[in-house]
Amino acid sequence: MNSTKKYVAEFIGTMVLVILGCGTAMLVGCDAANGCGYILTAFAFGLVIVGMAYCVGNISGCHINPAVSLGVLMSGGISVTEFIGYVISQCLGALAGAGVLAVIFTAGSVTDKTGGFGSNGLAGVGSSAIAGLLVEIVLTFIFVMVILGVTSKKANHGSFAGIVIGFTLTLVHILGIGLTGTSVNPARSIGPAIVAAISGNTAPILCLWVFIVGPFVGAALAAVVYKYLEAEK
Repeated sequence: MNSTKKYVAEFIGTMVLVILGCGTAMLVGCDAANGCGYILTAFAFGLVIVGMAYCVGNISGCHINPAVSLGVLMSGGISVTEFIGYVISQCLGALAGAGVLAVIFTAGSVTDKTGGFGSNGLAGVGSSAIAGLLVEIVLTFIFVMVILGVTSKKANHGSFAGIVIGFTLTLVHILGIGLTGTSVNPARSIGPAIVAAISGNTAPILCLWVFIVGPFVGAALAAVVYKYLEAEK
């Protein structure tokens, strides 16, 4: 498959993820006390992955997440050049998605119940960067481990892979939303944080490093552990 088409697919997939996932959070709220909004947000992110997996999965693999791309790179699934192209495309897609939300919610005078375009934060862990980092490492480790397992050449999950991955993302969101808002995806965090900063809310930018470092570390650990578990010797 032409690399340019892969990058376009990753751009589109990540943009849709931010629009529908973060957009749902902005619209219904994702406060743990508001059970309906909390669950709706978790399912929004998971169902986007299911939809995109069957939409662009056959083109780019539907990573739509730099952490996932890192895991696939370390597993030998893509080259370093492709990895760089994927990450750039994903970040641009997330930024475009957050921009679309900014237009919708600003022009339409709709209340953003997250206060930051669905960006991630540390309020749920008492503003502790260490706690937030640990949450993101653990959740990303789980998520990427599942992806590597279900897409392994030794696996026999066929057309069900997208459903498994989507519901796993839903699951990690159910735990993580009340803690960090659940990133497990640097691009998904970067786009809304930048748009929030442009709009005058710089808080998400200040802790953005947690949602870049955490997912990358979790994905790298998942790749190493899965490679060890899958090895025949």
